[in-house]
Amino acid sequence: MGDAKQDDLRVGFDSRLKLKFLGSQITTDAGLLAYRELDETLDLTALGAESLQDSRLGRNKQHGLLALLRQSIYSRLAGYEDVNDAERLCVDPAMRYVVGGRAALPEKQAASNSEVGRCETEMLSERRNLTALMNLSGQWIDQVHQRQPLKQLILDLDSSVSETYGRQQGTAYNGHFKCLCYHPLFLFNQFGDLEYAMLRRGNNASAKFWRRVLLPVIERYRCNDIPKFFRGDAAFANPALYRLLEKEGYRYAIRIKSNAVLEREIEHLLTRPVGRPSHKPKVFYHSFQYQAKSWARRVVAKIEWHAGELFPRVGFIVTNLNKHSKNVVKFYNGRGTAEQWIKEGKNAVKWTKLSCRTFKDNQTRLQLFALAYNLGNFLRRLALPKPVRHWSLTTLREKLIKIGAKVTRHAKYVTFQLAEVAVTRNLFAAILDRIARLAIPPPLVTRHEA
Repeated sequence: MGDAKQDDLRVGFDSRLKLKFLGSQITTDAGLLAYRELDETLDLTALGAESLQDSRLGRNKQHGLLALLRQSIYSRLAGYEDVNDAERLCVDPAMRYVVGGRAALPEKQAASNSEVGRCETEMLSERRNLTALMNLSGQWIDQVHQRQPLKQLILDLDSSVSETYGRQQGTAYNGHFKCLCYHPLFLFNQFGDLEYAMLRRGNNASAKFWRRVLLPVIERYRCNDIPKFFRGDAAFANPALYRLLEKEGYRYAIRIKSNAVLEREIEHLLTRPVGRPSHKPKVFYHSFQYQAKSWARRVVAKIEWHAGELFPRVGFIVTNLNKHSKNVVKFYNGRGTAEQWIKEGKNAVKWTKLSCRTFKDNQTRLQLFALAYNLGNFLRRLALPKPVRHWSLTTLREKLIKIGAKVTRHAKYVTFQLAEVAVTRNLFAAILDRIARLAIPPPLVTRHEA
């Protein structure tokens, strides 16, 4: 494997400069090595390969299932969301070494775009493998919790939009988003980890198939004796959901749409306060027992009077929290972070790029994007030193992953000579040190056992 011999490029402003393109010796994604170290420490992609089945026949397999899975995940993490990008990435030294196996051998390369495409659309999209992929995000999160046990669990459920183009299977016009799209459903925990993701047809209601998303996660945490909470917007105001959460011991705060009965309960607060309007909004809270046709629950109302507005802003939350009304609203408002995480998934790993023709292939692609997102989020929250802990996934991609490096190979070692611009040697070393602390020490062996 090597670079084609071509004439050097020249620039007119300085005749001393020559430009060489050496894709197999220079990389722009050297920061992926830090993510690969985290992957190895937490045993993530290896765990995924164990749960997937290689359905390929014959003996002439250039790359194993584990290598193909890694290439699909790491390419998305680095911002290469299209399978066609593998045509160039297969010779990139950083990609070759994070993929490992045959790709890391001298004069070899990672999988081509056709190999990656067949893996994603023929092998990973099989029903058994697709089910395993959908559960893999949760298994990865469990690996993290083995190192950092949970003290409480907060789940945020929300839907999003993934625009489609052409005659993709399952695409439909969505009146809320006003476009042809898919309508995926996402479930996050309080750390921004994506617990479960599910692609749905574009015209599905926002809460459609909530059981399929929520029940596997509830099952995983059922034995954890910790406080558990749930938040959702008005689309999930469903008595069946309330009963399930109460049965499983969850405290919840779910927005509920306004109606005449609810407004009568706060009628005394819908009159504009007497006196000159203040520049700051005047906020009032009210808690009451709401009796619907088939259920009765506590409802908390928030009424805001803003200067220059004729009518107040009113919101209702149905809850079983034993908190003051103001604290219930504050807890519910925390679900806004889920919308931010969805935006990060769209911007950083491009998980809306679902360009396959069939629905099951796009479901597979969404799961691979979800795994790339989680790997990125794990490094952000587990390995970043305090001065850069505020970095978003997009910032991490632009500053950490996109580190240029020259690669030299010797008899015993392969050296990545990294550029030191946005990320210094000390910062990179601090990240690797924090990753090393996450390793589970091997069990002690007594003299008798030895």
